[in-house]
Amino acid sequence: MSTDIVPSTPTVPATPAALSPSAGTAGTAEAEEPEDFEPPASWPDGLTTAEAHRLLREHGANEIAEEHKNPLREFLRYFWAPIPWMIETALILSIVVRHWVDVIIIGVLLLVNGVVAFLEEHEAANAIAALKQRLATEARVLRDGVWRTEAVRELVPGDIVRVRLGDVVPADVRALGSGTLDVDQAALTGESLPVERGRGETLYSGSVIVRGETDAVVEGTGANSFFGRTTALVGEAGTVSHLQQAVLKIGNYLILLAVALVTLTIVVSVARGNPVLSVLEFALVVVIASVPVALPAVMSVTLAVGARNLAKRGAVVSNLPAVEELGSIDVLCSDKTGTLTENRLAILDPWVPDGIGQDDLLGSAALASRAENGDPIDRIVISTATDRLADRDAGWDTGWAHGVQVTDFVPFDPVTKRTEATVGFGPGPNPAPGTYHVSKGAPQVIARLCDGDPAAEHVAAIADSFAARGFRSLGVARTDESGAWRLLGILPLADPPREDTADTVAAANELGVSVKMVTGDQVAISRELARQIGMGDNILNTHALDDGKPEAELAELVEISDGFAQVFPEHKYRIVKMLQERGHIVGMTGDGVNDAPALKQADAGIAVADATDAARAAADVVLLTPGLSVISHAIGQAREIIQRMVNYATYRITETIRVLGLITLTIVAYNFFPVTAMMIVLLALLNDGAILTIAYDKVCGSHRPVTWDMRSVLTVATVLGVVGVAETFLLFVLGRDVFHLSDGLIHSLVYLSLSVSGQLTIFVTRTKGRFWTSPAPARPLLIAVCAAQAIATLVTAFGVGMTPLGWGWAAAVWGYALCCFLLEDQLKLAVHWFLDRRRSVGAATAR
Repeated sequence: MSTDIVPSTPTVPATPAALSPSAGTAGTAEAEEPEDFEPPASWPDGLTTAEAHRLLREHGANEIAEEHKNPLREFLRYFWAPIPWMIETALILSIVVRHWVDVIIIGVLLLVNGVVAFLEEHEAANAIAALKQRLATEARVLRDGVWRTEAVRELVPGDIVRVRLGDVVPADVRALGSGTLDVDQAALTGESLPVERGRGETLYSGSVIVRGETDAVVEGTGANSFFGRTTALVGEAGTVSHLQQAVLKIGNYLILLAVALVTLTIVVSVARGNPVLSVLEFALVVVIASVPVALPAVMSVTLAVGARNLAKRGAVVSNLPAVEELGSIDVLCSDKTGTLTENRLAILDPWVPDGIGQDDLLGSAALASRAENGDPIDRIVISTATDRLADRDAGWDTGWAHGVQVTDFVPFDPVTKRTEATVGFGPGPNPAPGTYHVSKGAPQVIARLCDGDPAAEHVAAIADSFAARGFRSLGVARTDESGAWRLLGILPLADPPREDTADTVAAANELGVSVKMVTGDQVAISRELARQIGMGDNILNTHALDDGKPEAELAELVEISDGFAQVFPEHKYRIVKMLQERGHIVGMTGDGVNDAPALKQADAGIAVADATDAARAAADVVLLTPGLSVISHAIGQAREIIQRMVNYATYRITETIRVLGLITLTIVAYNFFPVTAMMIVLLALLNDGAILTIAYDKVCGSHRPVTWDMRSVLTVATVLGVVGVAETFLLFVLGRDVFHLSDGLIHSLVYLSLSVSGQLTIFVTRTKGRFWTSPAPARPLLIAVCAAQAIATLVTAFGVGMTPLGWGWAAAVWGYALCCFLLEDQLKLAVHWFLDRRRSVGAATAR
């Protein structure tokens, strides 16, 4: 018969164990006590106080140890690196020759760089603090045969503890009771459904008991517990960003260049008998010229602007270098639940025997559920029935339908693995005599209940087919007029993919990013989801990582797979690290405590919406909106940011070489300082100050993952820098030997040439093609450059702090600089052509 019905709400059934993540994909597995489990010697009286104290000394406190670092020492660490060394050398020389303006400017820059770097640290400490918040503080412990409350840090292996509904498990323990429990491990594995645990099975520290209670023996505490191992991984995890590596290489290159040129010119100066003070003056000028004082600032501003734009899209950046890393990632390891999926159960198309309607199936399943239960399966059964049947019967959502009501309810029992409701006919619009029963539960249990019904013979095959597709199954039955049980059908349940997931995966693939699923869920569920969203279905069980294969072979397996299922924190961390060792730039998304080590290790750790505090603390980027769609935009924007920074780095190295080379060449050839120290400082303030606006420049980001190709950057910059030295030295020779200008006029002439030609270089380096093929410069950059050069021209023409150059010579310098600009642009094309050709030949040889 067909009846539209609504469950009433007296009692609370528990989640069928057959549907928990631990129960297998088909929902047919039964919890069994491990064969080798034996109760501990301390059961049932517990440890003695003396034994507990001895074990506490032996194993240490049950807590996460924190390494306390000296803040002052940590702060001073940021002044011990190549670029800080260069700035500090310039500071010392400025003090020696008493250039106090230089001392103030250089000192402030040095301090600001150190403070900014210091404030951006401590992600690992924050992650560990967030992990500790998940732990219990007190536990019920059996000591000397008496139950007492003890601080969790006092627990030791062998202690007998009692955990009940709502408790946070205080350590890694093994259940001793004969009953079963439902345990919420969402913060550990990322899976939203509770798992069933029975006698002899492990309950991990940090998980929460949501049904049942048991006595348990402590097996792992402190560093040997699940949380301890997770925290250790967070502490060990971490990489040096590619931006930091690039800055380090730039600093090393400029240091070597400065040392070589300063050594050469000092030797020449001493050999000529120049005064010591004069030599120190020269050394100061060279060091100031070689220090890229604005490099950290430009990088930080560029990243900060990008981070602000990402925040508008719902992605908050907690670690600025991660903005750049997003543009380099070529592998994105994604959590499944709540990231690729909606993190909610949904009932898909059910299987029903001939002659049974889906309305009957849903209505009867809803009768065997409880609205106030809070169980996710009961909620989805009731809400689905309400949505599908309310339009057909206005009484459905009022608790009555054709006078049908639940008169008795038998809650879920771990032994029977089903619920049962007695349905009677009350004073509705069509009252009728008689009652019947409905039941829902594990498919194999419902099949045995319907013994004699021919339809029950198909249950195993249907459940297996659903399991092969990664669906959990729920059987539903009802008694007929004779009281015999009849099968109504099987409901498949799954966590559906988000609407935008397939498009996001496709967009990532178009950007050259391979998406790998890394989840704690079952293999079959993961493969079905991968099929639905257009990923490859080569999803492996993590047993593949633990079978003793050589590390190189495992790394190759990780690289070619489309993902891994049934993972734990050490697996995620290991997968990320293996990919990095294979040369990949890895992004990792996650939301749970279990994701924290991998998020910290990844080049770009991304905590998704509603992530735990531990995941947010370990991540570099925190998403505020569900799903991954914002990541595609973030990757595209990050690639634009990388291009801006590469443009600036090439410009900065080029100009450093130009200034250093010119000074060295004029000293060696003419024993003449072409510019004064004040001019060098002015050049840095105007040109580097204006170039900060490159953070807003319009550029074309790559369609493929991009990394810092320092060989290309240094080659292009060196060639342009050497040509710049030749151009400026030629102007110096013309002014001195052809036009016989005074020393003061030569200083002004060279300064204006360095300022104008140097700033025009940014328009050469901002594109690999001809300068007009790139997008038009952003308005802030164009205005800043024009303003800086207007000031430089006015100062030089009118002679503010230097010999007046006059408008005629100023115009001649501008004309000369524009001609050199066109030459450099053509030369840049030749260098890039040569580099591209070498890469092509190298790739062909490698194949």
